[in-house]
Amino acid sequence: MRLDKFLKVSRLIKRRTAANEACDAGRVKVNGKQAKAGSRVKVGDEIEIEFGNRSVRVEVLCIEETVKKEEAAQLYRYL
Repeated sequence: MRLDKFLKVSRLIKRRTAANEACDAGRVKVNGKQAKAGSRVKVGDEIEIEFGNRSVRVEVLCIEETVKKEEAAQLYRYL
């Protein structure tokens, strides 16, 4: 699955366009490397997102095309 779509489906970032912009600005890393919006994400990958002065690190546990809002947090685990 594309990185920008995963960020949107998992609700780590609310909109796919915002996820695209974050990737283009270099604020998203996958497994320690800067990632583009079209990068492929797979189970076990570590994603780090910089939000202003704080950053969030998560591990991908599951990949789904669509999930309900209540189940979105089951796609990843905070590190």
